[in-house]
Amino acid sequence: MSSINVYNLSKKFGKLIAVDNLTLDIEDEIFGLLGPNGSGKTTTIRMLTTLLDPTNGSAKICGFDTKKEAGKVREKISYVPQEMAVDVKFTGRENVRFYAKMYGVQNREKKIDDVLEIMELSDRADDPVKNYSGGMRRRLELAQALVHEPEVLFLDEPTVGLDVAARKKIWEHVKSLQKNGMTVFVTTHYLEEADTACDRIAILDRGKVVAVGSPTELKNKIIKDTIIAEVNGEFIPGTFPGVIFVGQNENILTFIADNGSEVVPFLVHEIARQKLEIKTITVHKPKLDDVFLDSVSVFEESGGFNDIKFRTMLRRRR
Repeated sequence: MSSINVYNLSKKFGKLIAVDNLTLDIEDEIFGLLGPNGSGKTTTIRMLTTLLDPTNGSAKICGFDTKKEAGKVREKISYVPQEMAVDVKFTGRENVRFYAKMYGVQNREKKIDDVLEIMELSDRADDPVKNYSGGMRRRLELAQALVHEPEVLFLDEPTVGLDVAARKKIWEHVKSLQKNGMTVFVTTHYLEEADTACDRIAILDRGKVVAVGSPTELKNKIIKDTIIAEVNGEFIPGTFPGVIFVGQNENILTFIADNGSEVVPFLVHEIARQKLEIKTITVHKPKLDDVFLDSVSVFEESGGFNDIKFRTMLRRRR
């Protein structure tokens, strides 16, 4: 049985279709849901975590229906939303203790100590959270989510607003949780993180799944390798198995291939046969960004740029 089963899940808000017939089967893995703003990611998470009833379709978490057996589902899951979910007036330990009490956790104090240690917060556990960094607060949220030992963890933009070091630390913990048997369902706008951390990915566009698979499968399926060679003369294109010659711009040759590393020796041989000097030759592997941009629609902003709103937002961040 899959950890998460989603079948024709849909959500409408009036005439707006936020999620459109979503169907997914998710095993014990780190599963990433990607998409532009407004594509339905957070609406999907809210339905899967029983916070929002679907308009149509169904979903099961660990075999329990999210609508008919919501209480059972909540026993199996934890949800860390994008917005901060810690009380800065309390200590880290007090925040985790609050969640442990809500879930009725047995052997409570030991479990609190355990999750604080897992999240590397033991030495600061009794400090007020107002003195925590952004990364520490996010790790505290994970500690809160883990205190009742969930089987499925939902993370909505877990590293947004964090610096590079803090983001790296969060993903180290997430990967460790998955290796220990937890299913992790995550949304993120950081595509490079999804590329390296997620076992599989689904891309949403206007509420519909437009691509699903491992990062490698998606990149290989949609985008080919690009080979760039700098030479000192005019190249005469020929026929090379598995290679498409895009063209020459001054001294720069561009090729597309299914597997750039394998065809480079043939290209080098052909360029040398034409008595051209190769100054540089590089293979550019596709990125998840390329897949993402190739898969989704462009969302146009309604109205012009709101200068007042922008300056107000900047002041709030200072």
